[in-house]
Amino acid sequence: MSFEQFQFIAQINTNISNCGYEHPTPIQEKAIPEVMSGKDILGLAQTGTGKTAAFALPVIQRLSKGPRGKVCVLVLAPTRELAEQINTSFKELAAGTGLRSIAVYGGVGKKPQLDAFRRGVEILVACPGRLLDHLNNHNLKLNKVETLILDEADQMFDMGFVPDIRRILKHLPKKRQTLLFSATMPADIRKLADETLTNPQEIRIKLEQPLDLITQAIYPVSKRQKTALLLHLLKEEPTEGSTLIFTRTKYGAKNLAKKLAYAGFSVSALQGNMSQNQRQNALSGFRDGKFKMLVATDIAARGIDVSRVAQVVNFDLPSTAEAYTHRIGRTGRAERSGRAISFMCYDDQVMVKAIERLQKKTIERITVDGFAMEETGELQTKQTGRPRKQNQRPRNKAGSHRPGKQQKRQAGNTKKSPNNPKRSSNIFGLGQKGD
Repeated sequence: MSFEQFQFIAQINTNISNCGYEHPTPIQEKAIPEVMSGKDILGLAQTGTGKTAAFALPVIQRLSKGPRGKVCVLVLAPTRELAEQINTSFKELAAGTGLRSIAVYGGVGKKPQLDAFRRGVEILVACPGRLLDHLNNHNLKLNKVETLILDEADQMFDMGFVPDIRRILKHLPKKRQTLLFSATMPADIRKLADETLTNPQEIRIKLEQPLDLITQAIYPVSKRQKTALLLHLLKEEPTEGSTLIFTRTKYGAKNLAKKLAYAGFSVSALQGNMSQNQRQNALSGFRDGKFKMLVATDIAARGIDVSRVAQVVNFDLPSTAEAYTHRIGRTGRAERSGRAISFMCYDDQVMVKAIERLQKKTIERITVDGFAMEETGELQTKQTGRPRKQNQRPRNKAGSHRPGKQQKRQAGNTKKSPNNPKRSSNIFGLGQKGD
């Protein structure tokens, strides 16, 4: 099958060739005819399956014959990186057609965005927060929007953007085409789809199937040994290509990247507290090979499309089995083999079982000498605490000893001294050494 069957205008066909596309991917093959027919779409596909071109190509085809100067297509994306990536795809596929597109997000100045609005754009790719700021300030109108596209809807829900999306919808014509794409489909996203789509055509592209080219492994380890195990594996089992490492929190990404850099690895972090320039430099450096490793959270990494990722490391396991499938799908692309390794602590065993149920197979466990998973959960250990000594005084309801008047006076008169220093964090705000 080729793109010729869609009967795009000559300029679009030229752009498709210039982008290196030879044959439509499964989601492009199924979605393009439906989008061209004007139907609402509910598409379930992972990053890297070609869904951006699946909605961009038919949209550009339709706009190439229409009026100019008004926003006719609105694409909502959860992160700045994904917004830029989508906007770049639109520019490449619409080259020579005269159509104009812009990416709008926070963290940068508003003036260039306002200037673009005044000149006129037909395609607007935006993060909900900054777009809502412009709408509240009456900087642009969306009353001519013909097509609304919600990309990575599950991440927009996780980031709390759904209330903003509902406010944005009030600025759009009720009669429009709506396309919703998501890597996973939890109940909340299904509800959002029911609210925004009319008789949608559902397209599902191997959402819950692991990729055959990816070798997966689980490493049992205690929480306090995870960093040491990662350093051991990176040194003893190096891989060709780049490594994408997932953490659960922004702090975790920043802290782990610092430790890897201190160990001599070429690494950067990608997390929400960074400025736009820092985020762009980290992502560009990873894509260009300047950084061999990138430590990121799920939200920051959503939309990363780097073909050379040879290995994905789940330093922290995700909260859902579907998110695990989406993570490891960042490697093993373009018919290249990939590797996905995950650290399993005591509290992660339930999630690992859920992942294996979803994949309908057992993932190999690999035990490394000197590293072992704790036998009880960390929370349980903290709650149990030390047994009370036989002569220890009972505690009150608040869990503390009842101090006498003399004890209270002494506590109130406590002064700082060299023998009782106040604990403080280091200059990076990362706590004490060894944390």
